[in-house]
Amino acid sequence: MIDQFGRNVTYLRISVTELCNLRCRYCMPEEGVCKKNHADMLTEDEMILAVEAAAALGITKLRVTGGEPLVKKNILSICRRAAAVPGIREVCLTTNGILLPQLAKPLKEAGVRRLNLSIDTLNPEKYAYITRCGSLDDFWKGFHAALDAGFEKIKLNAVLIGGFNDDEIVPLAELTRQYPVDMRFIEMMPMCDSAEFGADTYIPYTRVLDVLPDARPAPKDGGVAKLYRLPGAKGNIGLISPVSAHFCGECNRIRLTADGRVKPCLHSSAEYPLKGLDFEGMKAQLERAIGGKPQWHGSLDAAHHSGAGRNMNQIGG
Repeated sequence: MIDQFGRNVTYLRISVTELCNLRCRYCMPEEGVCKKNHADMLTEDEMILAVEAAAALGITKLRVTGGEPLVKKNILSICRRAAAVPGIREVCLTTNGILLPQLAKPLKEAGVRRLNLSIDTLNPEKYAYITRCGSLDDFWKGFHAALDAGFEKIKLNAVLIGGFNDDEIVPLAELTRQYPVDMRFIEMMPMCDSAEFGADTYIPYTRVLDVLPDARPAPKDGGVAKLYRLPGAKGNIGLISPVSAHFCGECNRIRLTADGRVKPCLHSSAEYPLKGLDFEGMKAQLERAIGGKPQWHGSLDAAHHSGAGRNMNQIGG
């Protein structure tokens, strides 16, 4: 479906839970989230109905997110049913990787083609700090399980944080020489609960290029990342710049939260409820959401926080 600014919206990111087994400082509060009533969250059947309605409007790509989607007990069933929806050509999933030793192969068998794994640092102490409770060793176990499962593509995501991991750009980038993966650096976004991150923590994507002078432009892959490649690398370096150089003009996505709200833009407070609707009702709301997709997300920096009205774990990372 074409929105009012000529963008062909073909990509739905669906959050299956707000819960997570980590507590990343830029994503959610230390105490976690208050569990909502089960009746207020989308059921599995409602999620699949929403995917069917979205596919009827031209959505072809689905990304399953959270929270941490792998803590969802019925995640394999959700992925399997979503992958079988007519019109859906690709199901991807974003995870912190901790539960992949048990779930990587079943996810692949359920129809998940690509994985994104979050890894902000290669230092065990810093990993424990930024996640508040995570173990880097657990991440590596999940990472290698994903490699062994044979997904079409694995991408690693690192949120750029000045004074925390900007001294690790080179070793993180070197992972693309060691493994057949893409390493993506994402500018940190000033979300609702980011008070502990001062102005110096928001650094532009160009910092990556400053410390990787050998990186050369690579062909785009249809996504919003600016792609580069190191000599002899097996994968690309991806630079995602929602703050310093927004890509709203090429944004082809909408988001569905775990409590059934369609967000046409990550940083907009606008939400369109789907919970409790039938197929035609969901389809009509999705049409409204796509029609209401804003031209751009507005200024984002330390002085101008996101208008999303939610933390990332409540939207879908």
